[in-house]
Amino acid sequence: MLGRLSLTEQLDAFHAALDRNEILTGVMARTATLDLPGWYVTAGCLFQTVWNVVTGRPPAQGIRDYDVFYFDDTDLSWEAEDAVIRAGQEVFGGLGAEVEIRNEARVHLWYEGKFGVPCPPYDSTESAIDRFAATTCCLGVRLERDGGWRVYAPHGLSDVFNLVVRPNPVLAPKEVYEAKATRWKEIWPELTVLPWPTGSST
Repeated sequence: MLGRLSLTEQLDAFHAALDRNEILTGVMARTATLDLPGWYVTAGCLFQTVWNVVTGRPPAQGIRDYDVFYFDDTDLSWEAEDAVIRAGQEVFGGLGAEVEIRNEARVHLWYEGKFGVPCPPYDSTESAIDRFAATTCCLGVRLERDGGWRVYAPHGLSDVFNLVVRPNPVLAPKEVYEAKATRWKEIWPELTVLPWPTGSST
């Protein structure tokens, strides 16, 4: 099983799987041209591409959107973030995919209103990725200036390859995790979804 490979071998397999999703590699290449501070392509488009490859599906099947996170705490106004979003719309035009760009330095300003729990300010894009509802989601990839890939995977890659969805009860509410897991299970029935830990109030 891919989840039992060495870390180096897992990274190679991860790279190879993502390379098969031409939309994803297009998003990465075009995002690099925006030169956003601390950016990553992140979350579903990454692990869902791997799920598709592992289960023999088309690499982009079932992927709703492609998330791009960056971190700029020099200007927390909506106008500054909106300018980046508009620039992204120009860059991603014609790609045939929905790309959502978000400045993670601003998340604490709107998170509680959307999800019902307060969110402390993040200090980096990585700290935002750390707080996804499932550890399986905690992934980020970007192209470096030398053409190499930077992979951020604080919980490793074994669960991703083994089709395991594991809760991450540090910020997102239980309802968010369960709703996401239910939707994913409908698309990828091979998944093993682990329950939210008993006694966690998040």
